[in-house]
Order: sequence, then structure tokens, then C-alpha cells
Amino acid sequence: MTEAYVRLLCPECKKDWEDSPGELPAANRTFHCPNCHASRPMSEFTRTEHDLNTLKQLN
Repeated sequence: MTEAYVRLLCPECKKDWEDSPGELPAANRTFHCPNCHASRPMSEFTRTEHDLNTLKQLN
């Protein structure tokens, strides 16, 4: 079984990384960038609509 991941991109500092949906808050919860500490809804950090849908389904 392949583990799912969500591709993330900080809208402020442009840091990009991947993380497991289970390690992330729900799409409407506040998330803090580990690089610049920007605070926004988790949904604003997902790179694509596919990543957002993966987060919603597996979180």
C-alpha cells in the first residue's frame, strides 16, 4: 500500500514540502509555516486542488 502525501507551498515565503495528511490539521484549521511561521488556513498551503482533496479525504 502506498502512503498518501500532500504537497504544500507557503503563500508567503514559498517554502515547498510534502507531508502526510494525518500529520496535518483539517483544511479549515489554522496552520503555521515551519519556515516563516505565517498563519493561514491549512487549505491555503496546499499546492493544487488534488492536494486539497487528498487532505480533506484522508484527514
